[in-house]
Amino acid sequence: MQPKLLEVEGLTKSFSGVAALSNGQFALERGSVHALCGGNGAGKSTFLSIVMGIQPRDSGIIRRNGREVTFRSPREALGAGISIIEQELSPVQAMSVAENIFLGREPLAGFGRIDFRSMNTRAQTLLDDLHFDIDARALMMDLSIAKLQLVEIAKALSYDAEIIIMDEPTSALGEAEADQLFAAIQTLKAKGKGIIYVSHRLSEIFQIADTYTVFRDGAFVDSGAMATVSREALIQMIVGRPLTEEFVKTNTPGDEMLLAVRGLNSTNRVRDVSFHVHRGEILAIFGLMGSGRSEIFERLFGLVGDRGGEVVLEGRPIRLSSPAEAIRHGLAFVTEDRKASGLILSASVRENICMAHLPYLGAGPVMSSRREAMSAREMIAKFGIKTASDRLEVSGLSGGNQQKVVLGKWFLTEPKVLLLDEPTRGVDVGAKREIYRVMSDFASAGGAVVMISSETDEVVGMADRAIVMRDGRISSEVSRADLSADRLVHLAA
Repeated sequence: MQPKLLEVEGLTKSFSGVAALSNGQFALERGSVHALCGGNGAGKSTFLSIVMGIQPRDSGIIRRNGREVTFRSPREALGAGISIIEQELSPVQAMSVAENIFLGREPLAGFGRIDFRSMNTRAQTLLDDLHFDIDARALMMDLSIAKLQLVEIAKALSYDAEIIIMDEPTSALGEAEADQLFAAIQTLKAKGKGIIYVSHRLSEIFQIADTYTVFRDGAFVDSGAMATVSREALIQMIVGRPLTEEFVKTNTPGDEMLLAVRGLNSTNRVRDVSFHVHRGEILAIFGLMGSGRSEIFERLFGLVGDRGGEVVLEGRPIRLSSPAEAIRHGLAFVTEDRKASGLILSASVRENICMAHLPYLGAGPVMSSRREAMSAREMIAKFGIKTASDRLEVSGLSGGNQQKVVLGKWFLTEPKVLLLDEPTRGVDVGAKREIYRVMSDFASAGGAVVMISSETDEVVGMADRAIVMRDGRISSEVSRADLSADRLVHLAA
């Protein structure tokens, strides 16, 4: 009987006396996809960091092909045939795609010079084999977040490892790009590779995984074949309680038009975009990667140049030439990448929550620490942010709690319109439900939500109406009665 590619027993890890992992168990077979499931803070990241040699374990056993191993660095793990596609991207922006893929292991020509021709050719062949429409010579700084994610995937696969860890690999991808990845995974399985797949998108797990393991609160809960577990049972294992409904939708659109956008153009590909949203409504914007969805929000929030068009709020035309103007008029923008543009990771929870509301937290020219603390604690309570202190660095929070900090920051400004770009990216099913509740409550209280989402289930579950983008323009509008995953994908293609 062939030994397992990877086998882990009784893995433990504590930080400052607090257990992050108390009983990590896992087994990976050849030619299979094994889903590692759990909510934010379940111990998955700690487990993976130990396996990859990033963190030392306190106790436990790791076996690779039946032999006990200890990796003291990611280089040692890579040498043993284990590579990882990390959730948090770390590209070298000023370098090309090929240089990023082969960073630290560039092919050399005579006299130790880098053979750029060979490197570009190898990188392009890899990208083409994966059906990723990316030029190997392009600079990383010129790529979208989705394409950066595809490059990270290509880089991990370039090591030709036996075990590939995929940590939220589709978090920045649309459905078409995700399908490309799933096709690549099937090819890897056929070659006998083992995939450890981490995703909060349960539909993906049921689509591609053969087996599952669930962690909760740092401990092993259960494992088994995907064919033997229902979606409801898996959710209950992940969150520790029955989840009666995944989507929380209680709002009803009113008749009053709150925001109208007419003939909007910008310097970032938005062309003649017109739409409106009523009080009490959740409007979804759907489209494939590069369709111009996020660019609409960038224009509305004054982040890019104005090339014509009109924005009307509560019946009055408004000018939105800067984020300060957008905030003053009652717009709030939750960006798709909270770590890059939604938070200051080295700052505290309190500082992050209050940063968009600073002009209103002062006593004359001086900041009022009392008002700042009260405001932060109000939002921590409102959103159920799990943090030991509002003085804790926000980088120490789980992904779901970080997203709640971003929402708290904007709710403190008392907005009229919420612009949400992928609001549930990288958060677990429990935190997703809480965010859906916030959206519904905000709309029910008379606000309006405009939501960009790559998840068709999310659009169908939460939107009152959807507009579909293609090539920087709105191509279609779909009423709630006609919303379906198939229809959205068909209209966007």
